[in-house]
This record gives sequence, structure tokens and C-alpha cells, in this order.
Amino acid sequence: MKKTRAENDISHRRLSRRAALLGGAQLLFVGGLAARMQYLQVDQADQFRLLAEENRINIRLIPPSRGEVFDRNGLSLARNAPSYRIVIVREDAGDVDAVLNRLSQIISLDQETITRVKDEMRRSAPFLPVTIASDVTWDDISRVSVNAPALPGITPEVGLSRVYPQGSDFAHVLGYVGPVSDYDLSKIEDPEPVLMIPRFQIGKVGVETKLEPLLRGKAGAKRVEVNATGRVMRELDRREGIPGSDLQLTIDAKLQGYVQARLDGESASAVVMDCDTGDLVACSSAPTFDPNLFVRGISSKDYSELTANKYRPLASKTVQGVYPPGSTFKMITAMAALEDGLIGPDDTAYCPGHLEVSGRRFHCWKRAGHGWVDLETSLKRSCDVYYYDLAVKVGIERISDMARKFGLGIKHDVPMSAVAKGLAPNMEWKAQTYGQSWRVGDTVNVSIGQGFMLASPMQLAVMTARIATGRSVEPRLIKSIDGVEEPVRGGEPMGLNENNLRKMRKAMFEVVNDRRGTAYGSRIIEEEMRMAGKTGTSQVRNITAAERRAGVIRNEDLPWERRDHALFVNFAPYDNPRYAVAVIVEHGGGGSKAAAPIARDITLQALYGGPPPVEAYPAKDRERITEQQERLRDAQPQVSVPGKDQA
Repeated sequence: MKKTRAENDISHRRLSRRAALLGGAQLLFVGGLAARMQYLQVDQADQFRLLAEENRINIRLIPPSRGEVFDRNGLSLARNAPSYRIVIVREDAGDVDAVLNRLSQIISLDQETITRVKDEMRRSAPFLPVTIASDVTWDDISRVSVNAPALPGITPEVGLSRVYPQGSDFAHVLGYVGPVSDYDLSKIEDPEPVLMIPRFQIGKVGVETKLEPLLRGKAGAKRVEVNATGRVMRELDRREGIPGSDLQLTIDAKLQGYVQARLDGESASAVVMDCDTGDLVACSSAPTFDPNLFVRGISSKDYSELTANKYRPLASKTVQGVYPPGSTFKMITAMAALEDGLIGPDDTAYCPGHLEVSGRRFHCWKRAGHGWVDLETSLKRSCDVYYYDLAVKVGIERISDMARKFGLGIKHDVPMSAVAKGLAPNMEWKAQTYGQSWRVGDTVNVSIGQGFMLASPMQLAVMTARIATGRSVEPRLIKSIDGVEEPVRGGEPMGLNENNLRKMRKAMFEVVNDRRGTAYGSRIIEEEMRMAGKTGTSQVRNITAAERRAGVIRNEDLPWERRDHALFVNFAPYDNPRYAVAVIVEHGGGGSKAAAPIARDITLQALYGGPPPVEAYPAKDRERITEQQERLRDAQPQVSVPGKDQA
């Protein structure tokens, strides 16, 4: 059947449309192909020419800039300084042994370094750079650069190295950084790629490790083009990392420097705490060490000297060391009895020099006894028998609960290494720890801060600040992060009878300012700066009955390790407490002789914001104090506070 003219026209139009569509598609394809060919052959000609010559594109991590640390006034405590280093990439080096051998002829490399580099390369991914030498000179960098064609895979770089400008003053607070170790990686569930870079530095102890995630930042990356010999031809693009956060501590560098100088020559620790905010304005352990030695790896000789030192310079004694608090604990026993209504401040007890409890004789430090004493006198003269008697009435549970209320036996939240919980023992603790029942004699020992009772210097400073204010002051070490102020924690009223607290403060005032007080020799003369405090002496050995009959051996006649610890706690000014101070001198003997003078000097330095006038001291001490201030001034590093010293 023949088609009509109309049907033929429709068929022709359909064919024309298909041809047009097909032709347009072909034209579009050819045009796109031509454009792509122009891009590859003309626009990217240089790049592909290099690639044709066996060039390769590598992606390399850019370590982030570590956050810096400052004191409360903006003084630099930990910063980053430029450091030249030489690195090697295994996959670019080819014959590693030959390359390292050629490099050793250009710069000084010992066999130990070469062995270490090979070990690190075996443990690392082939594309990761391994540091061969750090802190090299510009001359070394120049020689390596000139000989680059003969050193495939070797690259000189400029990195950042950690520096601690205040040296040993902040060693126990800040800690230090060091290369990532296998042990470090084993503690991290999913380590970031940047941590796999050999010799990458992370915090090892102190604030540096406790706030490592904040300080480290986030790594960046760059694409580099390398030729067949491993030489970097050019950098194609770069994504900068995120630098770590800057921290501001609550510590005052000037006061910290003074405290370290004042503790020099002792195995001791001291904490100064702001009574209002809980800020730790000084936190010092002696002896100390230079953290800069650890940044690139301390020598075996230097490390052995530190670990062999019997005064334990590596230990952060302010938070890590725990000691029997001795008589500084007597305020806790007294508060437990007062709050429970078991005694009144005017009630008295007779001290003949000892007290019989369950067939055992517990001795007072004063062999002849103190006679009749009330609460104020018992603290002022540090009578032990008064507290033995209280212990029998109060019991360990109330004493232990009161200790924790004042911050003892609690692990405080500060970002320092090995912060100790201490111990405020009770019946349950002894049953769980020793499988034994609690005895009345245990309570008697704890009542004067001996026996199982243990506290750190920081805990004693917290206790003292809470006595001074009646508020649950919490220690704070970080003032701000990236300029944002950290909140002050705690500070609520403790819910204790204010009259009882006033009695306690008044008794502590008499300890220092009454002629018969155990710390009268360390009083402050300036009326507006007078302090209240308590001495403590904690035994580290048992005194046998035979020794008591023959006469107790003086501390001075004992080996250093067997001498008593000396303690002193105080707050000042008495009428408007600003600072609480705790000092412990290991094996220093009596608290009144060894610890109280140090605490008094530190307190005055804090109150005056620098060297106090000698008129603040008793007249008999002024000549000695003048000489001491000059000596300590020479021993302290010169600290310039931004914005203050320029004014």
C-alpha cells in the first residue's frame, strides 16, 4: 500500500531531527575531546613532561605548631623555636645504606645515629620522613643542599623545637616533650597519623602530657613533586594544620622563681594557693631539673645522675609526694569533735606527757607534759595528749569524714602527673586493705597526723584555704585556654559552724603570734600582714621504749633518711586571707625550725609581690634576712613581665 504525501513528509521530518541530534552529539563529543587534549597537551604539558621523566607526587604531613604556655602575667613558659633538621624518606632514598654513608661524609653522623635511623625506618611507613639529625647548623644545611643530587631521599627542613625559657623553675609543673615512643602509641587506641612520624614530639609528663590533645593541634598536609632521585622539585599545594591551643597557667613566674631559690639545697616542696579562687600561684619541688635536656633525648649520664640522686629531683613532690601530715592535721581532729558537739572550745584535758589507751602508752612530744590545756592552748603548744583524748571520744569515722571535707584523701583535678589521692583511712579501708579490724590505737595515731594518714603538700594547702575561708575552695592550675578564662570551681560554703572555724583560726593565730606558740620565731611583724599557721613534725621511724628511757635521739644525730619530716601550713593576712601556704621539708627535723621560716618568707614574698621590707621581720632576723634576700635575688632568673616592667 502506497504512502500518502502527508505520511512521507512526517517521516522525512523525523529523520532530519534524528540526524541533527546525532550530529550535535558528535560535535559536542569532538569538541570536548579537543578541549581535553588541549588541556593535557598544552596547559599541562610541563607537568606531564616531568611525570614522564619518572617524577612522582607525594603527600606529606605538616606537623602542627604546638600551643605555647604562659604564666598568669603573660610570661612565656614554653614556646617553639625554629630548628634545622635533616630527614630521609625511605621510598625515595633507594639504597639507604649508600645514601647514609655519603651523608656521613658531609655531616657528622656516628654509628649509633645511623643504627637508630635504620630502626625507625623499619618501623615506619616508607613514605614517612625519618629525622636523621636535629638542631643542625646552617653550614650543615648548606652542605646537604649543595650535594642534594647525590643524596636521594634526603631533605633539609626547618621545624619547631620546644624550649622552656624558665628552665628548671617549672620542670615539675610543665613537664617536657619528647619523641613518640612505642609505649606512647600503645596507650592510644586510634593514634593520629601525625603521631606515626618518627621523632614527632608529644608531652611526656606534667601539663605537657595531661593537656596533650589541646596543645598538639591538628596536622596539615602538602603535595610535593619529587624526581627519580627523590629530590623535591616543587610543592604543588598545601593545607595548613590547626595550631595547638595556648595555655595560661595560674602560676606567677616571679613567685615561682623565688620559691625555687628559697628551697634550694633542700629536699622539699611548697604550694601557694589563692584563698579566693583556688589559683595555684606557686607550686615548687626541690631539687629540680632542666626540662630542656629531655626535649631531644637526655644523655645516659645526665639521666643516671637524676635517678641516682637520693633527693629525687624528678619527683613532683607537691602533688605526687604523700606524707604523714603530723600536727598540721590536729585542726581536722578538733573540728570533728567540735562539729559533733563532743567538746567545747573551753573544755580541758590533762597532759602528763602520755596517755594509756588499750594497754599501750602514747607519748606527747614534750616528755614532761603540758598540764591542763584547752583547745587554743593545745594547738598553740601542739600538745599531743589532748588529741589522743579527743580521738577516743570522736572515733575514726568522724575524723575521716572531716578530713575529706577539708580536701584530704581526695584526688584533686589538676593537670599534673601522678597526682596523689593521699589517704584519710577508716574502718572499711583497713578491712579491705589489710583484712584486719580497726583498733582504737589506730585512731589515736591518726588524730595527730601519724599512722595511716597521708597527705600531699597541695592537699594541705587546700585544707588551709578551707579553714581560712569556710568555703570548699578547689585548686586551679589553668587560668585560660586561647584567651578564654577557665571557670573557678568550688567555693561554696562548707556548711560548718562559723564559730568553730573562728576558734580554729584564732588558735592558729596564737601558734605564730603568742610567745609560747611553736612558730613564734617565724612570725610576721607587719600588723596588716600577720599570719596564722600550724607547725608539724611527722615521724618516719618507730621510737622504742628503750630509746625513750635513754633519751630520744635528736634528728641532727640521725642519718638523713631517718630524720622526721618538717611541715608548716599557714594563711595570711589573718583578718583577710589572701594566700594559703604549705611547706614540707623532707627529713628536715622540726617543723618550727625547718619549715616555718621558709613558709613565712614565701608568704611575705606573695603578699608584697616581691621582696618585702625587712621591717616585716622580727628585729633579730633583719640582718640575716637582708643577706638572704640579696643571695636569693642573685640566684633567681631575671623575669620580665609583659606590660608591667615596661610601665
